[in-house]
Amino acid sequence: MKLNTVHIPYTTQNKLFSGTVPVSYQVFGQPIGAAPVVVVNHALTGNSTVSGSNGWWKDLIGNNKCIDTHHYTVIACNIPGNGYDTFLWENHQVCSVYDVAMLFLKTLQKLQIKKVFAMLGGSLGGAIAWQMTVLQPELCTHVIPIATDWKTTDWLLANCTIQDQILNHSNNPVYDARIHAMTLYRTPQSLQRKFNRSRDEVHQKYQVESWLHHHGLALQNRFTRQAYKTMNHLLRTINITKDTGNFLASIRTIKSTLHLIGVDTDLLFPNREIKAAYDLGKTIKSNMYHHTIKSIHGHDAFLLELDQLKTILQPIFKIETPYEYVSTEDRTANSISVN
Repeated sequence: MKLNTVHIPYTTQNKLFSGTVPVSYQVFGQPIGAAPVVVVNHALTGNSTVSGSNGWWKDLIGNNKCIDTHHYTVIACNIPGNGYDTFLWENHQVCSVYDVAMLFLKTLQKLQIKKVFAMLGGSLGGAIAWQMTVLQPELCTHVIPIATDWKTTDWLLANCTIQDQILNHSNNPVYDARIHAMTLYRTPQSLQRKFNRSRDEVHQKYQVESWLHHHGLALQNRFTRQAYKTMNHLLRTINITKDTGNFLASIRTIKSTLHLIGVDTDLLFPNREIKAAYDLGKTIKSNMYHHTIKSIHGHDAFLLELDQLKTILQPIFKIETPYEYVSTEDRTANSISVN
């Protein structure tokens, strides 16, 4: 699918940058204005290609899939600085999750999208969805943060600091940072089941070492150090309570139905933190739900346990959902072809 770009005049929250930011995006399925809109936010090393032959969520999003592109308009933006569209921040610390959320919202405004049926994202993408919802509490009917939290915990800060040290001081920074991160995305049980101390006799090493080597090289070949530093920095900046100082005050005005999805073995964004947010939020918000993906695979289960994820999402994305978000006149007038 074609990569489109809008240019957004913007000053970051910390005032360290003021200028124009290019935000690239892709559209899958129906043209804008012709069907209910689904916004998908990508994770740390992801991008806007969420569907199609190379889509990282192609088993979830596509024709006759759980999120059926026969019936929905799916929009995915690239986080500015991920390098997929060649744009990189000169100083990766100028931007925060708050700024990414604002830039994504301004992009939707540019596209004349006033109502979103559903917004979802995994990991960093889910945190951006949280922030977008707080900033524009009436935008979405459903918001689905997956394997993520509304805040950066001390545990996540600690691991982001280790990643920073690797990216700043390693002779092979992207490779080394990636193989460290892979041990956080999985669990000891996951690696044991996958490899069981088996050997790679060709390279005279353990299979788990070859697996780490593969992931390190793969990311090194498609991701720059500056992009990785930007994404890692963003993980440090997750906090929807910046404006209110209080979780309940931050979610009080949200009209969207919130579906919080955690993974029972997630080491990066522990499910107990997600469940705690749900338990607290339910004291003031009745349309809030919590689901748990059961898996030995840890954080990456949101990419691996698709049958469980589909079971959770299918009631939301059932195709009989009426298109009541845009009037018939507006659909004709505002239809935008992006193919």
